[in-house]
Amino acid sequence: QVQLVESGGGLVQAGGSLRLSCAASGRILSMYAMGWYRQAPGKQREWVAKITSAGTALYADSVKGRFTLSRDNAKNTVYLQMNSLKPEDTAVYYCNFYSARVDWGQGTQVTVSP
Repeated sequence: QVQLVESGGGLVQAGGSLRLSCAASGRILSMYAMGWYRQAPGKQREWVAKITSAGTALYADSVKGRFTLSRDNAKNTVYLQMNSLKPEDTAVYYCNFYSARVDWGQGTQVTVSP
């Protein structure tokens, strides 16, 4: 059974930084494209960023230049470094395989205060 566990969220002031982690069990992350998604209160889940199995990263326009994806294959973990955070980044953040999705994890809450 494949499981994804997100962590690293918290409360920060605008302009601050957080690094989110996505740890997987049951599947080797480096063999798949991985995505980060977020869901703000009252809104639909939206795509934030993607890293391909080759290591190419793509970002939504709203986070481009502020967020950076990386991967530690030895730890089977994908990271999302978030800098220059804005209040509109407040959401629950989730990771999942970009194509061969599995059940969503519990996510990690990111709250950015003005």
